[in-house]
Amino acid sequence: QAQLVESGGGLVQAGGSLRLSCVASGSIFSINVMGWYRQAPGKQRELVAGITSGGSTNYADSVKGRFTISRDNAMNTVYLQMNSLEPEDTAVYYCNAQVWIGNLEYSYWGQGTQVTVSS
Repeated sequence: QAQLVESGGGLVQAGGSLRLSCVASGSIFSINVMGWYRQAPGKQRELVAGITSGGSTNYADSVKGRFTISRDNAMNTVYLQMNSLEPEDTAVYYCNAQVWIGNLEYSYWGQGTQVTVSS
């Protein structure tokens, strides 16, 4: 089993910055892809950014140039630096990790952290 714990959400004014962190723990052999998703009220959960164990990244078009995803493989941690935040970024942000436990891969989710951007 593995657990993901997010931190760093909060309330910020438009144009401000926040940094989200997500730590994975448990019986982890290795972690392949880690990513951040978000879900705004009344909308489907969407991918914000993802990063492989080798450091390759991908971003949603809406956050390119403003958000940066990074990870510390030794610490099983993924970060999301969010700059130039907009009210449209308001959502619950979820961490996801594709975790190898033994010879099987599992998908785990964090509990979510609220990000609110005021105009």
